[in-house]
Amino acid sequence: MNLEFQGSYECYDDDKFHDECGVYGIFSTSPQINVAKRTYYGLYALQHRGQESAGIVTSDGKTMSCHKGMGLVSEVFNNKIIDELQGHAAIGHVRYSTAGDSVLKNAQPVLGEFKLGNIAIAHNGNLVNADIIRELLEDSGCVFQTSIDSEVILNLIAKGSKKGVVKSIIDTMQAIKGSFGIVILTENELIGVRDPYGIRPLCLGEIDGNYIIASESCAIDATGGSFIRDIEPGEIVVINAEGIKSFNFGEKTKCATCSFEYIYFARPDTTIDGISVNTSRIKAGMKLFEEHPVEADIVIGVPDSGIPAAIGFSKASNIPFETALIKNRYIGRTFIAPSQEERESAVNVKLNVLKESVEGKSVVLIDDSIVRGTTSRRLVELLKNAGAKEVHFRVCSPVVKYPCYFGIDTPYRDALIGSQLQIDEIKEAIGADSLGYLTTEGLYESLGKADGFCTGCFHGKYPMSAPVKVSNGEES
Repeated sequence: MNLEFQGSYECYDDDKFHDECGVYGIFSTSPQINVAKRTYYGLYALQHRGQESAGIVTSDGKTMSCHKGMGLVSEVFNNKIIDELQGHAAIGHVRYSTAGDSVLKNAQPVLGEFKLGNIAIAHNGNLVNADIIRELLEDSGCVFQTSIDSEVILNLIAKGSKKGVVKSIIDTMQAIKGSFGIVILTENELIGVRDPYGIRPLCLGEIDGNYIIASESCAIDATGGSFIRDIEPGEIVVINAEGIKSFNFGEKTKCATCSFEYIYFARPDTTIDGISVNTSRIKAGMKLFEEHPVEADIVIGVPDSGIPAAIGFSKASNIPFETALIKNRYIGRTFIAPSQEERESAVNVKLNVLKESVEGKSVVLIDDSIVRGTTSRRLVELLKNAGAKEVHFRVCSPVVKYPCYFGIDTPYRDALIGSQLQIDEIKEAIGADSLGYLTTEGLYESLGKADGFCTGCFHGKYPMSAPVKVSNGEES
């Protein structure tokens, strides 16, 4: 099918997959540890996982205090607010919405009251059966204040609370279906839960005998903690003044960690399930040269996740690596979206080219993925307008052909350029002189093993059944 892919140019980050959220929790028996401040720093380290809203809930054993708002962590909190969030335990959340509108009422953590006391929850991921459970709960008299999955989970826990919190959480986790890394705060306990397939990451850390639960190990490092281990798929970790306990809530399943955590989402200084994100990206770049060699003058990477892969490509090819794309890191959620006629040049606001690095040269451009193709085309144009003689585009992931249902904001299938065009047609659509994608086998080699990952967006085979997003407003 010779289909020219047309689309409006959008800002750089709008042509990428977005992970839904990041979560952080801490339980302390040491009075000198300010749990709200540690959570603030933990969320700051997880800011890349969500920039729409942020929130923190603390518990002093009797009452819970909550503050949340729209915007970046630094925009939502200040010293006065942090000082008012007193307690020995806290959970926090940064959000990019995939389920539920981007409004304050949907900001997390979600705080509620039930017979056994207060409870708060923060959730990273997406439930594929949330609508069904929500309808059943509403039929039984539950009233929902938000449109997010986290409140569905909270209501299920509250409904079974007479059995005890831990038993109710186990029952709830057996009822919900999807991906989740969850932190739950009761008045006297911090609880972490990871979904049975381990699709979303969650890990455990320690600081001076106190425990931390976070989406990524970099958040543990950033708050002065030491990484202990990843929370296992299907595991519930309960932390209180007596120590830490672990429970398994489901049958043993095959681990299927989201492969895009390594390709794009996670910070490079994070380790997930024993695999260094930075190392895997460097290896992906090396494998990419092996699979798609090219003669060129320089290798450049699209910031930030394309940089380690570009370094790997440079090492394998002996083509010099250079910094040629400069990223503006100071654009928050208040950035004014460009009008239709301005969109074609809007990517320049976030990425610009060092002309002296590319002028008259044959360039290898490394990016983590191509989603819609709009930004890829614009990047090629920027490089050629800056004087690049040739632009050879290399992608350190397989072709994205299918949407995701497990906590990633992906376009419908008819908006994915890899679903609509063949590779040579994509090359023409983005204006590159050549184009090469990492194979699935190459991806596995960069990760160090050939199983244990969800690759549904590449092949349409998911670890659990889900509706197929064909086009806007149409599911099958």
